[in-house]
Amino acid sequence: MSRSVRLLAAATLLAGVVGTGLVMAQQRPAAAPAAAAQQPAKSGLGREAHPAEVAAWAIAVRPDGQGLPPGRGTVKQGEDIFQTQCAACHGEFGEGAGRWPVLAGGRGSLTGESPEKTLGSFWPYLSTTFDYVRRAMPYGNAQSLSNDEVYALTAYLMFLNDLVPESFELTRENFTSVPMPNVGGFYDDDRETSERAFWNPNPCMTDCRPAPPKVTGRARVIDVTPEGRSGPRVE
Repeated sequence: MSRSVRLLAAATLLAGVVGTGLVMAQQRPAAAPAAAAQQPAKSGLGREAHPAEVAAWAIAVRPDGQGLPPGRGTVKQGEDIFQTQCAACHGEFGEGAGRWPVLAGGRGSLTGESPEKTLGSFWPYLSTTFDYVRRAMPYGNAQSLSNDEVYALTAYLMFLNDLVPESFELTRENFTSVPMPNVGGFYDDDRETSERAFWNPNPCMTDCRPAPPKVTGRARVIDVTPEGRSGPRVE
């Protein structure tokens, strides 16, 4: 066989092998795309959060009960949990230990010189208590309580504030049925409309004072909290 014939045969064989490889590559299925959760965020850092990760933080409870998890708890169950998980800081009856917050009492104290802001005296919605306990308590071991335990603790705090009887059981279904004493003490912030007439459409942004500010007193010297009722009335 001449050299030219051998070269032609080799070229024909190589073309067949390459051609077969191309056909096989074209028939091979494309690789599956990576999961969307593993793709980098638009900023180029990190990844998109998994739905389960988002759900773990989306636990807010609204005043109308929206966001409440399934569950139930009685005053008696809440008392047992309170004594083991909460009383060290808040006292056996919610009276507060040391400088830790008072949780019970204070009804009618908001207009006095030493107001006590508790569930029974200040907060207009029960969801504030439930949401905070569920999210941040017990101190140092947050989110360790089950939903039933949070219901029970909330029921017990309601009992300590004389809002429900000792036989009461709190559930998602009756959560909004108990009226809160100070629900009428709050109103929506309407300054966007009520004070708009007083706004300056062309506010000064630079060099607005004719002279530098002057310090006339210091809080550690001046008694900023009047003992009597002679202070100015604030509307």
